[in-house]
Amino acid sequence: MQHQIVLRDEWLKARIALLEEEKALTRRSDELARRRQDLPWVRIDKAYHFETDQGDATLANLFRGRSQLLVYHFMFGPDYKAGCPSCSAIADGFDGFVVHLENHDVAFTAVSRAPLGKLQAFKRRMEWSFPWASSHGSDFNLDFNVSNTEKQQRDGAVEYNYRREPALPAGETPDGPATAAAMSGTDAATFVRERPGMSAFVLEDGVVYHTYSAYARGLDGLWGMYQWLDRAPKGRNEKGMWWRHHDEYDNG
Repeated sequence: MQHQIVLRDEWLKARIALLEEEKALTRRSDELARRRQDLPWVRIDKAYHFETDQGDATLANLFRGRSQLLVYHFMFGPDYKAGCPSCSAIADGFDGFVVHLENHDVAFTAVSRAPLGKLQAFKRRMEWSFPWASSHGSDFNLDFNVSNTEKQQRDGAVEYNYRREPALPAGETPDGPATAAAMSGTDAATFVRERPGMSAFVLEDGVVYHTYSAYARGLDGLWGMYQWLDRAPKGRNEKGMWWRHHDEYDNG
């Protein structure tokens, strides 16, 4: 794309015009945040089991003394050999903000279906310190529509991002995720049995309530890399999947 080259006064005029649109978007974003907080709550009566670095835990235990809990549904299935590279790119930003959330009455944890030992090994490899719980053997991921079974894939019973997906015919594989699947050490069909998302919960009088969940592009705002690229001169400038686990780049 050939960009117009102008004097600063003309650039400033165009920049100020864009600023008005940015301000309008910010005000709209503030209104959406208020609407998220106004959503009704759903009481969680089901007993979910998690394995954490501190031992066995319930959903209420994950609050760690806070009244609010944010969960990132990290794609790392039992058959993966490494975490999803996209989830990993998002997770690269977690360590910096967890301490701030915890000092503002908000607990944070990632949750995945892989056994805890796998999560701990990958966490060491990535040099992360944020809380990460295993929901292996629990219905948590299935109930929050971030995991599905092979039967659900074949029967067209996969619910994700508040929509039902079409059935995947026998012998066919999903389009698109082959590169990410290979980086996670699994095949495409197994890879997409896990999905990314985030969920919010609140604890009141000993009762846990589900307040909000977002999936797919609803997570864009949590992906710090993209927030920066959207402000770079060439934007996202993508031709396929270019990112990697951060220890796999050739920085030489």
